[in-house]
Amino acid sequence: MAVTQEQATWFADAFQKLVANVDKAIVGKDHVIKLVLTALISDGHVLLEDFPGTGKTVLAKSLANTLDGTTSRIQFTPDLLPSDVTGVQIYDQGKGRFQFHPGPIFASIVLADEINRASPKTQSALLEVMEEGVVTVDGEGHSVGAPFLVIATQNPVEQAGTYKLPEAQLDRFLIKTSLGYPDTKTAVALLMDSSNRARASLVSPIIKPESIVAMSALANEVHVDEAVMQYLSDIVDATRTHRDVVLGVSMRGAMALARAVKTWAIAAGRGYVIPDDIRDLAVPVLAHRVVIDPESEFAGVSAEDVVSRILVDIEPPAYRAA
Repeated sequence: MAVTQEQATWFADAFQKLVANVDKAIVGKDHVIKLVLTALISDGHVLLEDFPGTGKTVLAKSLANTLDGTTSRIQFTPDLLPSDVTGVQIYDQGKGRFQFHPGPIFASIVLADEINRASPKTQSALLEVMEEGVVTVDGEGHSVGAPFLVIATQNPVEQAGTYKLPEAQLDRFLIKTSLGYPDTKTAVALLMDSSNRARASLVSPIIKPESIVAMSALANEVHVDEAVMQYLSDIVDATRTHRDVVLGVSMRGAMALARAVKTWAIAAGRGYVIPDDIRDLAVPVLAHRVVIDPESEFAGVSAEDVVSRILVDIEPPAYRAA
């Protein structure tokens, strides 16, 4: 069923209210907030990689406070076990059987703080639940429900005692982004309010989880022309054949971008996707899935550079000659 203009306008208005609410704590970072909300509505997850003290945890907490649902925070450490994340079966003597005790992953918004500090075994415990929304313990599946969003943070500067996230896990994150430092005007405003150390508490719940599910279902109905989808496919194909790339974007990554651009389009008040939606999201959705050749990486080539060059090289459908 096609999305009506009335539905698109309602969605855009609700989306903007969510952005404005989170902006009470994360001032001047509307674009990043929009990316995180896009991931939430598109049934994806977010990896925030940035310098210490830029507000990664505050952003995650603020989004959790905006949603009137369950939230949890997992501080990833080298001694964290998979069962500490997913939960464990414990024998109940009174009932004479094992009973499942859910771990902190069973929440609407899960903050996985410093995810690269946990061992690969613990990191791998997130793979199934991030992809399918289900935790399997002793052969029995347990759904985490919807909506479900993992916001993982990692510090790119301090590498001691960390484990690099494997490509298979990076591929589970719909979007990778960073907050960066604030501009001068925003920095001064934050310094004037420096006595408020709990900025996330400024954010109060304004939406129910079932409303996010409804927005997600509506975004899925956004129309994408075949020519626009071909443009998306051409970009993905180009990442696989680029001279500086060892491993290009997978089909999981291509489908993730296809979902995300629908949400991005309707958040702008449109019931259809245009090439600019793909260009806006290509870098945050695709770059972290691209593995650069070591020699090219040593020469200063980054995955973000490669995707940006591909966007320049491939013309959008609207500008192609007939």
